[in-house]
Amino acid sequence: MSDEFDFDIGSDDEAEMLAASVDVANGKRTHNNCDGTAASSNKRLRIENALNSTNSPNTVLANRVLKERFALSGFRLEQEAAITRVLDGGSAVVVFPTGGGKSLCYQVPAVCFRYQDQAAGLRVTQSSGVTLVISPLIALMKDQVDALLLRGIKAAVLNSSVSRDLYLATQEDLRNGKLDLLYCAPERLNSEGFIASLKDIPGGIRMLAVDEAHCISEWGHSFRPDYLKIARFAKEANVERVICLTATATEKVAEDIRNAFSIPEEGLFRTTMYRPNLRLLAEANPKGTDYKAKLVTHLQKYPGPTIVYVTLQKHTETLATDLVKRGFPARPYHAGMNTDLRSRTQDDFLDSKDMIVVATIAFGMGIDKPNIRNIVHFDIPDSIESYSQQIGRAGRDGKPSVCMFYLATKDFHLRNIFTYGARPSLRSLKLLMAELCSPAHRKLKVGETFTTSLYHLAKDVDINAIVLGIIFAQLELHFGLFRAAGTVYNTYKYATKDARHIQNDASPASRAIKRASVKAAKWTHVAVDQLSQSSGLDRADLVRTLNRWNENGAIELKCEGVQNIFRLQRPLPTTQKEISGIVKELDDSLSATEKLNIERTKSLIDLITAPACFSRALAAYFGETGSSAPVQCGHCTWCESHTQVVLPNEPPLPPDPVKVQKVLDAIPVRNDARFLAKVAFGIKSPRGTAMKVGASGVFESMNVCGFGDLLEVFGRACGEV
Repeated sequence: MSDEFDFDIGSDDEAEMLAASVDVANGKRTHNNCDGTAASSNKRLRIENALNSTNSPNTVLANRVLKERFALSGFRLEQEAAITRVLDGGSAVVVFPTGGGKSLCYQVPAVCFRYQDQAAGLRVTQSSGVTLVISPLIALMKDQVDALLLRGIKAAVLNSSVSRDLYLATQEDLRNGKLDLLYCAPERLNSEGFIASLKDIPGGIRMLAVDEAHCISEWGHSFRPDYLKIARFAKEANVERVICLTATATEKVAEDIRNAFSIPEEGLFRTTMYRPNLRLLAEANPKGTDYKAKLVTHLQKYPGPTIVYVTLQKHTETLATDLVKRGFPARPYHAGMNTDLRSRTQDDFLDSKDMIVVATIAFGMGIDKPNIRNIVHFDIPDSIESYSQQIGRAGRDGKPSVCMFYLATKDFHLRNIFTYGARPSLRSLKLLMAELCSPAHRKLKVGETFTTSLYHLAKDVDINAIVLGIIFAQLELHFGLFRAAGTVYNTYKYATKDARHIQNDASPASRAIKRASVKAAKWTHVAVDQLSQSSGLDRADLVRTLNRWNENGAIELKCEGVQNIFRLQRPLPTTQKEISGIVKELDDSLSATEKLNIERTKSLIDLITAPACFSRALAAYFGETGSSAPVQCGHCTWCESHTQVVLPNEPPLPPDPVKVQKVLDAIPVRNDARFLAKVAFGIKSPRGTAMKVGASGVFESMNVCGFGDLLEVFGRACGEV
């Protein structure tokens, strides 16, 4: 199965780019005293004085900037209050529904800081610091930066889509204090060089904006441990204030976010989830239902720009093709598509008055299209939070829009694939810890580094790459074993375009590269790590030389094979007891996450099938106990019909002994019951791919069974029960 997590989850491309900007780490901040004490004390005093003021002049400044720089006449709901708090020096958590205007809550202050500095004479205008925006969404970052640049606001983004030239230009702007806003993914904070460059920005980090902040909380619907590193970074980088933003935070999640950054309760700003223009409909689809015919009827009845959400990437293609055959202007969209094609699809949708996009959750985040008339959940979302976020993309213009939810037991199979597929077996966790605590690694001293390819490690220990990244973050944050220190490439090759330029380069690094290069038909290969060891030259000098040739047009350079670098924080465990203890804690944590994700989906089904108003239930789930949402909204399936949506009663079948034996005959594995259960259920894994279980004839042969039942039966076969 293809993954549905269409986030920027890699380490980005910082590895060798950082080598070119190594001098940034040697810069000095000039706006603080040597130890930072007096400056911090004065800053706190200014913040306290401002927060105690009832009529902040910063409210006037924010409104002026809104009109002059953003061409908007006024703030909405809690925007002004949140922005005023931030400009007064406080930190905030902003929980607004999708389309509620969260971005302005950090964009307006980012522009205001220079005006504040001019008025107070605290800093020179050229060194007013930067607002750092952490976001996992590449498309959102790019769109926001483009829009800000059009308004004359200096903004930049650093992610995997940025060219080297643009990267270097952005670093130059950072060093010179020319940026108002800098956007990056949370994973970039794993780079020691990048963090060092941020710590030395002239004027400092005036504000840290954390988008999709629910990812900080383990109770959030898309918890990402890398987000926990943001709070650590905020302290280490002496960030002045923090603003955390999300569209989906229950009371517990909002509390977790506040605690992570020590934000008091008065720093929480929340607006209602209730949208009176959204008609929330749901229909049950028992086995044998012609789903596509129902969808066609719905789309004919409710025309206009539409997003149809499905779970699997391949289903976006097949369903969009079927809709085109029936006369609809439909397009697929998912993270596995070519980047240019995805961009064209998104741009066409923004301009269209009738286009239908069949998409995974990759589509819709950060898209500013006010006239989306339909949201259709063709498959079950994973949680109430996801459902709420996705329907929030409809009807931002305030006009009536329809959100249809199709409910079928078949969709639980897909949901279970992602839920159960994410949890590795005990065998996999033991293999992982054995690799990390190898004799070679145990010889390392605190402060020394080791490198590993998470891509290859995922295959070796049979843990998918996303989950492996989560486990590494837990080993860093919870167990304190090591700290992510960036990435490097292990393979360099180049095609010569200007041989004379290379010949004329007489630097020591150039001479070493030319001696060690191995020429093939087109590409010349350079083993950089080996060359560094044999020549005694610094690896960064060798990489910098290759990059310089590439920039000057002398070669076409390709870098491959990302290696993650980790710096030891304490000696690695040496006893089996300590290693087993870590394995157990990891397994317990993953088990709890598995159960929590199952409960999330169940909570969504309970909401849709309960004899109650959908809108009221959504508001209650997110902690709205006041009168912002009516007891009966009058525009959901329950309010319109007072008829319950009933989940079809199609329980899983017990494991068939004949099919169980066929799996055991085809797959010669007796050391991992979870692996065998995944094969039978239809869950792909690195080990299964290596064994080509897809061609075994038994893959997905028992997908009508409960996964727990399969675990039990294969556990007996493996002697685990």
